[in-house]
Parts: sequence; C-alpha cells; structure tokens
Amino acid sequence: QVQLVESGGGSVQAGGSLRLSCAVSGLPSSSNCMAWFRQAPGKGREGVATILSDGTTGYADSVKGRFTISKDNAKNTLYLQMNSLSPEDSGMYYCAANDGCSATSASSMLVSSHYFYWGQGTQVSVSS
Repeated sequence: QVQLVESGGGSVQAGGSLRLSCAVSGLPSSSNCMAWFRQAPGKGREGVATILSDGTTGYADSVKGRFTISKDNAKNTLYLQMNSLSPEDSGMYYCAANDGCSATSASSMLVSSHYFYWGQGTQVSVSS
C-alpha cells in the first residue's frame, strides 16, 4: 500500500521560509516521479514543483528562484524548501507521486493528471 505523508506546514510572515517534507512508503524511490501541488481556497490545484526519476526538476513560474524541490532516495522522502514566502503562496500543499514518469519534460509533469498517489496535504499560511 502506497502512502504519502506531508509535514512541515505552518504559519509564517511574508518573507519567511518553510520546508515541507513528504515521506513515501510502498513506492520505489528510484523510479518514481514526484511533485508538489497547492490549492488556495476557491481555486484549482496548481502544480508548484516536480522532480523526475533522473533528478530533473521543474517549477511553476510563480515560484522559480524561491522554491527548491529535492528528494532523498535513501529516506524515500520528498522536500520543498520555500523561501521569500508571500501571502499568495498560502494554501494546502499536496505531495504527489507516480511509479514512473508519463512525460519526458519536467514542465509537463506539473499537471495533476500525471500522478496517481496523493498525500492528505499540509497547510501553509503566509501573513503580510
């Protein structure tokens, strides 16, 4: 049984930082594609960052230069380092994974339909 468990969310002031973690079980770490998505109240789910099985990363334009996605294969854990946070970054952040990558480019993998497994989410709130 595949499980994705996010942690690290919280409340910060604008300009602050948070580091999200997603612990994965039941899915091989070396072959999977993983991503972070977020959803603000009243809005659709947005792809934030993705990391392919070969380590290639991709980011939404809104977070480039501020967020960094990484993966520790030994721990089978995905991370999202978020710096220079703004209120627009607030929302529920979800970890997503798929056994294999169904697209060859990182930017293409920022679409939720590419992922079969999802975590329950962790809330991020940024105040101005």
